[in-house]
Amino acid sequence: MPPGKRTKAHVHARHETAFYMLSGEELEMWSGDELQFRDVVHPGDYLYIPANVLHVAVNRASTPAIFIGARNEPTAQENVVLFPEMDGRIP
Repeated sequence: MPPGKRTKAHVHARHETAFYMLSGEELEMWSGDELQFRDVVHPGDYLYIPANVLHVAVNRASTPAIFIGARNEPTAQENVVLFPEMDGRIP
């Protein structure tokens, strides 16, 4: 994820995702029905996102956050569901 960027609020309707952070400074991962939970991921950390969990990733650092990831569904992009009404919840 490029520095200073973030994802849109979304869920993956039919798949789980697992990421391992290779490099960067840190990444914020917001999750929960109201995006009320904040985790901070650093290089060497493992990140798991279950199916149908609302989330937003934010890279506030000045360097890219590099991950290697795997999903258990070949149609990963086809089952992304956006929640634009939730985007404003993350500062």
